[in-house]
Amino acid sequence: MANPHTGFHRLSNQRIIGTKFEQPEAVPRWMGALQAQDYAQAVWAIGVRTHAATLADIEQAISERKILRTWPMRGTIHFVPPEDAKWMLRISAARMVAADRRRQEQLGLNTAILERSGQLFYDALHGDRRLLRSEMLTLLENAGISADHQRGYHILWYAAQTGLICLGPMQNKQQTFVLLDDWAPNARELSREEALAELAGRYFTSHGPATAYDFAWWAGITLTDARFGLAAARKGWVSETIDGKEYWRTGEPALPAASDPQSIYLLPGFDEYLLGYTDRSAVLGGEHAQKIVPGGNGVFRPMLVIAGQVVGGWQRSLKKNSVEITVSPFIPLTVPEERLFAAAQRYTDFLGLPLSGLVIEEIK
Repeated sequence: MANPHTGFHRLSNQRIIGTKFEQPEAVPRWMGALQAQDYAQAVWAIGVRTHAATLADIEQAISERKILRTWPMRGTIHFVPPEDAKWMLRISAARMVAADRRRQEQLGLNTAILERSGQLFYDALHGDRRLLRSEMLTLLENAGISADHQRGYHILWYAAQTGLICLGPMQNKQQTFVLLDDWAPNARELSREEALAELAGRYFTSHGPATAYDFAWWAGITLTDARFGLAAARKGWVSETIDGKEYWRTGEPALPAASDPQSIYLLPGFDEYLLGYTDRSAVLGGEHAQKIVPGGNGVFRPMLVIAGQVVGGWQRSLKKNSVEITVSPFIPLTVPEERLFAAAQRYTDFLGLPLSGLVIEEIK
């Protein structure tokens, strides 16, 4: 896919440039969901879409149950609005559980074990309690249910897919588990048709330009369901055919007013800006893809984005009372160095720590 404006459209629609949000909880509501298996990266994905929210602000929103973390969308961990967690889970849960059934059989997990495990979790968490992952696995072991050889992970995942548990706030840098009903008491009830239309509306509004194939992959649904949701939601949207594929976006101006050829952003790994699509060539050249997704193994590294294009990577080094940022460009940088400093400063402000240094590596 080759369209120089696509990156700017996506930056604008994802609220990385232009109009940003005041409150952290507004971000997952706008995006529909944000991939969040890497907690440190995921909270920054929220922060970069706000005016000035800090890590402390986002963690407070999580503790106040304004943002919830669970396994919708392809059975992968995402941040979602609490009131939408249940219907989002139901959209793809049946397909995800069916796809996992063979692995469950290999691990010796059957319906009786999974239901018994669920009852153990409910009894331990009922009453608005929370447990660490290690404590959840100990519950299983004490009841004679082995958690070895990934059995524990698959039991926890199944309990989340069926809407019993979700992830709670961090506790001493460790993840807790809670009951979904306790953390999403005002869950919205949508029919499957309503849910597909709602999710399509959020996805294309926040991720466009995108294709029905992108939406189907992102949501973990069939292409038929993706096309149904798109057809139900696309009133007033704009379509464009590129390389034989139809891309949809809301009817914003041809080029976002906030587009800036020298705009610089340090985006987190796993960010929706890259991960939210099946075809990522509009913003990341194929010759550099391995540097961001090494080996194509599902691990996405933090990205340096300039003028809508991924042109490098970056990493942080936490010191005792400060942060050092190292930028690793793929191509020669022609932007003023002070802009890189400003982007790095925004990230360290988010952490609540001073920037001790910015290292720009030579191109390898």
